[in-house]
Amino acid sequence: MAGHTAYLALGSNLGDRAGNIQAALRGMERFGAVEETSFLYATAPAYITDQPEFLNAACRIRTDLGPLELLAALKELETDLGRTDPVRYGPRVVDLDIVFYDDIVFEAAELRIPHLRLAERDFVLGPLLDIEPDLMHPVAGQTVRQLWATLGAAPLTRVMPVGKALWRWGEKTRIMGIINVTADSFSGDGILDDAGAAVDQALIQAEQMIAAGADVLDVGGHSTRPGHALQAETDELARVMPVIEALAGAVDVPLSVDTFRSVVAEAALAAGASMINDVWGMRYDRAMGAVAARHAAPLILMDNRMRPEDEYYRNRVGEALSGTGDLLGDIRAELSNLLVRAQESGLPRWLLMVDPGIGFGKDGAVNVELLRRLGELQRLGYPVLCGPSRKGFIGTLLGGLPPEERAEGTAAACVIAAERGADIVRVHDVKTVSRALRVADGILRSAG
Repeated sequence: MAGHTAYLALGSNLGDRAGNIQAALRGMERFGAVEETSFLYATAPAYITDQPEFLNAACRIRTDLGPLELLAALKELETDLGRTDPVRYGPRVVDLDIVFYDDIVFEAAELRIPHLRLAERDFVLGPLLDIEPDLMHPVAGQTVRQLWATLGAAPLTRVMPVGKALWRWGEKTRIMGIINVTADSFSGDGILDDAGAAVDQALIQAEQMIAAGADVLDVGGHSTRPGHALQAETDELARVMPVIEALAGAVDVPLSVDTFRSVVAEAALAAGASMINDVWGMRYDRAMGAVAARHAAPLILMDNRMRPEDEYYRNRVGEALSGTGDLLGDIRAELSNLLVRAQESGLPRWLLMVDPGIGFGKDGAVNVELLRRLGELQRLGYPVLCGPSRKGFIGTLLGGLPPEERAEGTAAACVIAAERGADIVRVHDVKTVSRALRVADGILRSAG
């Protein structure tokens, strides 16, 4: 293949830090192709400590530029993004460094490759571990993994920009409150009547959920209950958009749109939503990844094994996914494929989450096993969302209770999910689950 492979370090600690790094990735399209990114990390400033916290990442690009040409292109990009000549090691809007270039050793007055201070920088080595842990340092004779081990640094804090918020993974189990703008939700909480009534009820629900501890609100206008019929895109837009628009002007927490259509996602993001929850994981609409990338919006990818009854569904997603008999192995493999597809659409690694899809084409016994073995999804390395709320297996375990009486059972399932590594739970009964998780997190995440 023509061209050269370069590994770059990206950092920012002024202004919209995540936005600056996203803009830098887009700007690199002028002179190369971004092939892969790391996760995004919050790191303490080095060398000069009296300055704001940094966000750091790394990427691998393919370029036809030589080392000095690439350096010049990066410096020009930094200037275009607003960087001025800073104090050495001081605050900067964006910082772009060449860490490796092919496997060469290069020395010039203005550039040394590999980067001279690489071995002492956890904020560079940590992100590189995500991309190429076995990449060999041509001078030190050690891999990135070995350099990291030698440095002996503490694990870095992964973060995800969600609208105006910056989520730090690991500090708590986050809660996604469900607002169903439907008339036929399986859980009995749909608020669809006419557009005005739906907006009024959504605002009331949102206020209650936020007061109870919701970190994000998930607004959906298309039922996904078993046996549901496909609804027109125009109907889904008519349900979702008035609610998104009203909530965007009324609440401070981020909004998510629960949709599998890129047109609906595009409209919702433009109206104030910050996240996409796709129950078909881009299998229904492959343009979803490009929409998320264009808006720098987190995308949740779900494993969905429903057998579509509607012919139009089947034409888009095919039949249900086949299995090998290894439940978690099958789910990991499918989610891994979806993650690759999303990154090929231009989404950086730090804007992706996975959902095992409890209840989506899985029977009660499978859902129980999936929840019991949820920790195995951590092998993928991505944040995990779990959505057991009011699902049928909980009703069965409670002796046949209807959905509206499954709050305590949902709380128990969410505590199990948190113990097994879930980063976020999607629920109807925010108050009950929030209280349960405050206790669970106090036990599971305490420093003692």
